[in-house]
Amino acid sequence: MTTIHNLGFPRIGHRRELKFILERYWRNEASAQELAATAAQLRQRHWHLQQEAGLDLLPVNDFSLYDQILDHSLLLGAVPHRFGDLSRHSHADAAFCIAQGRDDQGWPVAAGEMTKWFDTNYHFIVPELRPGQRFGIGSEKLFQEIEQARSLGHRRIKPVLPGPLTWLWLSKAEQEDFDRLELLDDLVATYGKILTRLAGLGIEWVQLDEPALVLDLPQAWKQAYESAYTRLQAAPVNILLATYFGPLQDNLRLAATLPVAGLHVDAVRADELNMLCDHLPAYKVLSVGIIDGRDIWRSDLDACLARLAPLQARLGERLWLAPSCSLLHVPVDLDSEDGLDGELRSWLAFSVQKLDELTTLKMVLDGAGDQADEALLAARSAGISRRQSTRIHQPAVQAALDTIMPELQQRQSTYPRRRGQQITLPLLPTTTIGSFPQTPAIRKVRRDHRQGGLDDDSYRQQMRDEIAAVVRFQEQLGLDVLVHGEAERNDMVEYFGEQLDGFAFTRYGWVQSYGSRCVKPPVLFGDVSRPRPMTVDWTAYAQSLTEKPMKGMLTGPVTILNWSFVRDDQPRSTTCRQLALALRDEVLDLEQAGIRVIQIDEAALREGLPLRKADWRDYLDWAVESFRITAGGVRDSTQIHTHMCYSEFNDIMEAIAAMDADVITIETSRSRMELLDAFVDFAYPAEIGPGVYDIHSPNIPETADMVHLLEKALERIPVEHLWINPDCGLKTRAWKEVEPALKNMVQAALILRKNLQDNTPATGSDVA
Repeated sequence: MTTIHNLGFPRIGHRRELKFILERYWRNEASAQELAATAAQLRQRHWHLQQEAGLDLLPVNDFSLYDQILDHSLLLGAVPHRFGDLSRHSHADAAFCIAQGRDDQGWPVAAGEMTKWFDTNYHFIVPELRPGQRFGIGSEKLFQEIEQARSLGHRRIKPVLPGPLTWLWLSKAEQEDFDRLELLDDLVATYGKILTRLAGLGIEWVQLDEPALVLDLPQAWKQAYESAYTRLQAAPVNILLATYFGPLQDNLRLAATLPVAGLHVDAVRADELNMLCDHLPAYKVLSVGIIDGRDIWRSDLDACLARLAPLQARLGERLWLAPSCSLLHVPVDLDSEDGLDGELRSWLAFSVQKLDELTTLKMVLDGAGDQADEALLAARSAGISRRQSTRIHQPAVQAALDTIMPELQQRQSTYPRRRGQQITLPLLPTTTIGSFPQTPAIRKVRRDHRQGGLDDDSYRQQMRDEIAAVVRFQEQLGLDVLVHGEAERNDMVEYFGEQLDGFAFTRYGWVQSYGSRCVKPPVLFGDVSRPRPMTVDWTAYAQSLTEKPMKGMLTGPVTILNWSFVRDDQPRSTTCRQLALALRDEVLDLEQAGIRVIQIDEAALREGLPLRKADWRDYLDWAVESFRITAGGVRDSTQIHTHMCYSEFNDIMEAIAAMDADVITIETSRSRMELLDAFVDFAYPAEIGPGVYDIHSPNIPETADMVHLLEKALERIPVEHLWINPDCGLKTRAWKEVEPALKNMVQAALILRKNLQDNTPATGSDVA
């Protein structure tokens, strides 16, 4: 019989139950008992859904109140010194201290650094390690969740843990010259203790996630895999080593021959199954990730069966089936999406439906094909419907792609020549990234309008009132370049998708980005075009209220692509160019309306970068081209900004410079400006705004701390090129946090300007 299992299930809840209880808890509106009860109910519900789908092994410890890598750091006792003794706190409160920046006494400290989980839009809290770091079992969360599952009658459960080498690879050292592999012996010893304790609880299989095996690994790390798993084979449990997000390539033989009981591979993003079977020892299970765990399109089950049948002939019961990766990256259940039309809905599969697809494949492989006939027929019909649908292709969009020539992506002049024609600003100009707090009142206005309870004129007036208040606030504060606050926008991608052809929207299609932050990616199913202007009226109105420059705010083509569920029937590069052409029209309309500063956010540029360096060039070529198409039509006097979220930039600086933006703003505060090291070896040709305070933490930054960070930035960036701004938009923060933080930021700018004027006279066209 074929075994089916799951690598992980979404934890936020079908209707974001986890988000709402977390935020109530953080506001002191819910007790620790209420938080724990909601978490337990969600785990119970999710195990039940997976059991009902027919899984043979249920994942445990895939649930987290904030982040699974942070949970694992606490399990290993790896807590940075600045947080004090968190052992006196519950696991949940200890995690929140690190994620939000509080020590064991409740005092503000630097929050744990946050970055993207491989090439996804999920963020994890980076482990921080020091020389001499010791590990030990520091949390009971894992064992408590096993106890809960057992109390509910679930016997065949599979604990899920980050593998030792991937966790270590993703960590950062407190000292630059420190080799983290020096900590491997003690780390593996602690894993051994954890696995032994799990065996004592009757656990048969443990999943250790090692997605680092799909990366370009140094030889020392490959050898570390061999030594670590050679030691772990003594543990009295069966280890399923799970890789995903890409092909193993040069690590294939290593992964296949490691002394573990089973190996899981991503068969959606890689086609290495036959080669793996050639290297796989006769005792080892091969778990095939045959259902896409990262997208929402229905699977071609006939194509899956065609790949699986020869594997079954070779492996027999050693063939397991699963999604390609954890289902964390897709919504929970399609059944509630009654707002989608029947045709489009038939093309989709969320987490519950993906597990049903696994069950169908199992039935066919195990000889119960007659029971699966209806599901196979529905999958075939959906595939035919999608291929033949006239909704997908627009001849005008296809024709527009044929007009893309090199000159379409060229600014009129180089940055040094056009800078003198752009807005005149003080030294160290201040701005924000775009959004201001989305209060319950703002959300209610949008909701009432969407549901028909508020007419268009009333909605427009209330949004204008909000814009006017935000503009007044910024003028009083003394910011140099203003924004309209984005009160009318639900999400930076969804807002644009709602106004572009080729997109559809779900009601409950939420996925987790970090902590309680959830996004609802649009479904990009067809050719993209812009029927009408999307932002011009709001931005032009805001500009009419002030003499200061107002930024037009757009989400860039690469970010819309990477933060949507994207069609898989044409190259992503083609879809991105369609987005670029649509957004180019918006940029030109903003310029025509008198907007002289336009920010085109590419928060997800790095996120889409292939995991293997050999594949980077193609992606960067079309990603940079798409940005340049979007911005390339403006006059020299229009200043183009872009913004990028948590990323390492050192190895793609040439591509970022090739985007030819006038100003780039980046998130650097959590790394204490370490990310700016990229600008030491590479002389970035334009202007840079490194984030001086972390908007993902409720901490209010002190003026002195921001001055210190800016002084560090000035060691790397010429003063005439430096901007001052938060590290991201302020949408998720409360006004009581935003007001003092921005006041302190403006004060930091004034202090630095005075210091610079006292010591070095400011010159050049950038100084008013």
